[in-house]
Amino acid sequence: MAVTGEAALAALHGEIAHCRICRDRPLRADDRLPHEPRPVVVMSSTARILIAGQAPGLRVHESGIPFNDASGDRLRDWLQVERETFYDAKRFAIVPMGFCFPGYDAKGSDLPPRRECAPLWRQRVIDRMPQIELVLTVGQYAQAWHMSGLRKSNMTETVKAWRETLFSNRSPAVLPLPHPSWRNSGWLKRNPWFEEELLPVLRDRVKLLIS
Repeated sequence: MAVTGEAALAALHGEIAHCRICRDRPLRADDRLPHEPRPVVVMSSTARILIAGQAPGLRVHESGIPFNDASGDRLRDWLQVERETFYDAKRFAIVPMGFCFPGYDAKGSDLPPRRECAPLWRQRVIDRMPQIELVLTVGQYAQAWHMSGLRKSNMTETVKAWRETLFSNRSPAVLPLPHPSWRNSGWLKRNPWFEEELLPVLRDRVKLLIS
């Protein structure tokens, strides 16, 4: 008999927890993950909201808690939810495009999500959470995967077209967000419509789906 429901989700989570593909079988031999992988993902059989991020940063890698950093503080402010609510797996699933901290580039910035991760795991994870009604695509990598046909020429234009994506007939609905990194503070100042127009709708939708 096939394993379904909570048991299947738990089994998949166990597989992900033991994944070492980016260290042991990277796409390029000279691009091996230089540290021990620590997949960070929150899956749920009841949450109606999926937060699709990029990849864990160093602080998240060390703690094993997604968005456990300044970016998470800003994201929780955007959603208007308390930390306890945010980490309630019955309400939010949190599945980044890359499950492990990818390391830093020569300038000290986080590298992109590992390319091995999404092709191996993402569709399997999404298929195990059919109850999801809203996907929050945080940053360009999540938008590229989840918004086929709706993504614009760049991240700003993609987020600016949020009404088109949120109110389309797509199921689950998708709402694009910029990355909540404090490095994007300048972007927020240049695009006041994000806080004035998008955030109130986002907060209303989140309140409805977690109630």
